Amino acid sequence: MDEIEQEESLQTTLVSNGRVDIRGRIADKRTTGGWKAAPFIIANEVAERLAFFSIAVNMVSYLVFEMHQSIPKAATHVTDWIGAAYVLTILGAFLADAYLGRFRTIVLFSSIYVVGMVLLTISASIDSLHPPPCTNKQPCKPVSLGQTAFLGGALGLIALGTGGIKPCVSSFGADQFDEGDQNEVIKKYAFFNWFFFAINIGALFGITLLVQIQVEKGWGWGFGVPTAAMFCSIIIFVAGMRYYRHQKPMGSAFTRFLQVVVASLRNHYRGVVVDREDDLYEVSTKESDILGAGKLHHTAQYRFFDKAAVITDAEAITKNRWRLCTVTQVEEFKSFLRVLPVWASTIALAVSFSQLSTFFISQGLSMDRKLGPSYLIPASSIPVFSSINALVLVPIYEKWIVPILRRYTGHRRGITSLQRMGVGLFVSIFAMASAALVEKKRRKHPKPLTMSVFWLLPQYFLMGSAEVFTYVGQLEFFYDEATDGTRSISSAVFLSEFGLGSWLSSALVEIVEATTGGEEKGWLRNDINKSRLDYFYWLLAGINVVNFFIYLWIARRYKGKGGLNKSVRDEAIRG
Repeated sequence: MDEIEQEESLQTTLVSNGRVDIRGRIADKRTTGGWKAAPFIIANEVAERLAFFSIAVNMVSYLVFEMHQSIPKAATHVTDWIGAAYVLTILGAFLADAYLGRFRTIVLFSSIYVVGMVLLTISASIDSLHPPPCTNKQPCKPVSLGQTAFLGGALGLIALGTGGIKPCVSSFGADQFDEGDQNEVIKKYAFFNWFFFAINIGALFGITLLVQIQVEKGWGWGFGVPTAAMFCSIIIFVAGMRYYRHQKPMGSAFTRFLQVVVASLRNHYRGVVVDREDDLYEVSTKESDILGAGKLHHTAQYRFFDKAAVITDAEAITKNRWRLCTVTQVEEFKSFLRVLPVWASTIALAVSFSQLSTFFISQGLSMDRKLGPSYLIPASSIPVFSSINALVLVPIYEKWIVPILRRYTGHRRGITSLQRMGVGLFVSIFAMASAALVEKKRRKHPKPLTMSVFWLLPQYFLMGSAEVFTYVGQLEFFYDEATDGTRSISSAVFLSEFGLGSWLSSALVEIVEATTGGEEKGWLRNDINKSRLDYFYWLLAGINVVNFFIYLWIARRYKGKGGLNKSVRDEAIRG
């Protein structure tokens, strides 16, 4: 009798979602996961964000003053680099879900990241790897091809490292909480908020302490310190290995997606019609045909792809998934397709967010940055206003706003993920309008250099607020709506919008330059005091208005996993 009770007790402490511990056994909640594992994961994210932001906010200045580029060109190159880093998240997600698993992917790409940081530090420290400084007696020398290639290689490795780490860290953190345990579900949603809080801790130190080190000690120290921090984060992350819960790699989701498309088209051209749900094929085993993934119920949306699972000959059922797919495989593809309109309708915010590390900083360079009688705020530290806002707003939202909203809505998280994202998109309109009004005031000021940089506070505050609502809402939404085999890929799709947003920002800058007169006469000139940056900000505000209404239209029609009009499953979020 005691043995039976002991066995039943053990079963209740094992996770219900199939996650395993380091030895490959079903994970035990008493010794793995939860907030025992989360701090090690968050530490890696803090260090990565510290390094990334210290580079992102400094790189425009580095390219202008050390590599002798114009402000518009430097801003374009930085946004292109940030864009590449986020788009490469799709590669990292693919490797994690298909072959390596999230833990190995994070360790591998963190190591690549460190190599890139070491090369960047060398580039800034050795005189022969960047042109000599400009002086009155010696005009600016152009950067050589070799110098450009070395710097480009370093930044390329950092972008690759970021691409491998970013889609895995948040998903790996969420993996530490069992979706079948209501107590752990609550903790999972809290984890997303505190994960975003950690991102801003890293950003805060990256754009204050490390920028100050760079100003006082030089570029070598400015890049060297975050290199050491990133190296230490790998050690901390690996140290938590015994506490982690792992999801085994499930093979290539992109291959499964392509199989659904091919099988659907093949049956369509053969004249196959879906008459009944009973005509659709599913394996008879308890688990699905996808290694380690549970079965998914059939939904009526995107019915064309149901043709991939139609049994045309009961005696010729095949395991060739290019000819016949299971219902679960089709529904996995449908779940991926379902989130794409939501993803596309939030890219405009990423375009606006790109201005934080480019033109917002350029504004600050042309204003009075004194804090007190003697301290001069480094221009690259100005985005700290946004990070501080996020650090203040996340605890307030989690501890006070969520309980208040919960009483009115009955929703465990106060409002749904889609509603939270909508709030962020709405606030972003006012962020860009505020930026336009402040820039107009700055341009008309008789002495712009005497106008306090604290006039930029409203636009940073509003943009930070927009990020708090939208980013965390997206973390929740894309994790919840993903299937077991597409969690990292879903996170990568969400993160890639920041990459596309950066590239679209660069393209928009090029278009505005070309259509308004170039760097000499257009809206965006090399001399910011002669530019019409306020016009550019109004353009972004207008784009955000149009995008907001498009998002509302899409969100109201969204059907979540299971085919219902909701952003996450009711059983996971309602009390």
